[in-house]
Amino acid sequence: MALDQGTSSSRAIIYDALGQVVTVAQAGIDLVCPADGWVEQDPEQLWQSILTVGRTAIKQSGLAAEAIKAIGITNQRETTLLWERASGNCLHNALVWQDRRTAAQCQKMATDKLVDGRPVAEAISAITGLIIDPYFSSTKLTWLLDNVAGARQAALKDEICFGTVDSFLLWKLSKGQSHVTDATNASRTQLFDINEQAWSKELLAYFDIPQGLLPKVLDSAADFAVADAEWFGAPIPITGVAGDQQAALIGQACFAPGMSKSTYGTGCFAMTNTGAARPYSKQQLLTTVAYRIAGQTSYALEGSIFVAGVAIKWLRDQLNLIDDAAETQAAFERCHGDSNGVVVVPAFTGLGAPHWQPDVRGLITGLTLDSSRDHVITATLQSVALQTAELLRAMAGDGAGVNTLRVDGGMVVNDALCQFLADILDVQVQRPKDVETTAKGAAVLAALGCGQLADLEDAASAWQLDQTFAPLMPRERRQQLMEGYARAVAQAQAG
Repeated sequence: MALDQGTSSSRAIIYDALGQVVTVAQAGIDLVCPADGWVEQDPEQLWQSILTVGRTAIKQSGLAAEAIKAIGITNQRETTLLWERASGNCLHNALVWQDRRTAAQCQKMATDKLVDGRPVAEAISAITGLIIDPYFSSTKLTWLLDNVAGARQAALKDEICFGTVDSFLLWKLSKGQSHVTDATNASRTQLFDINEQAWSKELLAYFDIPQGLLPKVLDSAADFAVADAEWFGAPIPITGVAGDQQAALIGQACFAPGMSKSTYGTGCFAMTNTGAARPYSKQQLLTTVAYRIAGQTSYALEGSIFVAGVAIKWLRDQLNLIDDAAETQAAFERCHGDSNGVVVVPAFTGLGAPHWQPDVRGLITGLTLDSSRDHVITATLQSVALQTAELLRAMAGDGAGVNTLRVDGGMVVNDALCQFLADILDVQVQRPKDVETTAKGAAVLAALGCGQLADLEDAASAWQLDQTFAPLMPRERRQQLMEGYARAVAQAQAG
């Protein structure tokens, strides 16, 4: 059973021994936005939603709980929680990866130096593979320690735990027996040395974070914990964990260096496997742990876009332009994929890679009296692909050119989006039969961890292609769209 705790929902998917879906259960998750750029979630809702979907999936499957051989967990990354060791209760709402409240701290960090005189930005890049941005867990954790009454004192007394969502769920499922994480989630905290595969003493000292707060870091397929029998009706070992984007890479069977995937969920995340060699980006991309299995680390280059599916939700919930996400394809087709000059820069929570500008905000430009609802919807869909094009161009600049892109996530059921992606990227786009590859990756890791799968090659053989989209757009039109988007981004940056 894969437990997939995402930004907008929690899901449980049960797979059979051949990797086919037996049943799916899903529950929505609320976001709390107490101030501009602040994004939180209720930890109790995260926990209860996982219990609900897990129990529902088992009931729907008709299986006895004892029939579930193992659990795999995948989760929204960077989201930061602090909880009491004694009770398991959180001291504050979870600070979600989209949260930008530490932007001022990040600006200060850009000019700071470590005690050895090294610029902090340089050290963070060398040690963690990341860049300075509010996206990561480090500054979120310092904010909680400094702003929640009594938190820092409790940390010094070893009375509280820090964790990303996976760690929190592992703690709750094991009733406090396991304070652990995996290498992929650890690599997103900005506190983990991806070269040494250990927490960085230098960065912990710089951020003033006691090491006792942190979970133990395990391989992505390992004995993490046992879910107590109270939760699902029988004790079930948890043997696989990975952050959502790494889980999607695994679910897409991108195990060879050079293989790439792009996931279209709340945000969009493109990732290219670089193998055992740790890459050093010159294009403001992130270097991350793709997975660590049997002590062997594989790395990846990643570009993170903060807004993809959430822009479609914005069209529905804020602008009331659509009643359902499925309507976007019809709007796109009515326009024949032409937004009539309208361009959307969906920087609702800043610009992600390769710009990394947290203070930029969204923009709609090119509006005329001829602009229609369909043009705005089309431009919003196009913005997802145009952002991806920026990422792939940056990857090519880092020597990791992409020829074929495997896509997944809820948005890619939209054929028009997949075709536009192929057109604007000028590469083949492959959509698998199972587009929910994040959960699939967690299940693969759990199967590896419990011995049901022998190795990654065994897992790769289960990947199945649904459809390939080949580029059809003339080069001049592609160039025109890219230049128009670049102008709009510059406009947004100018404020």
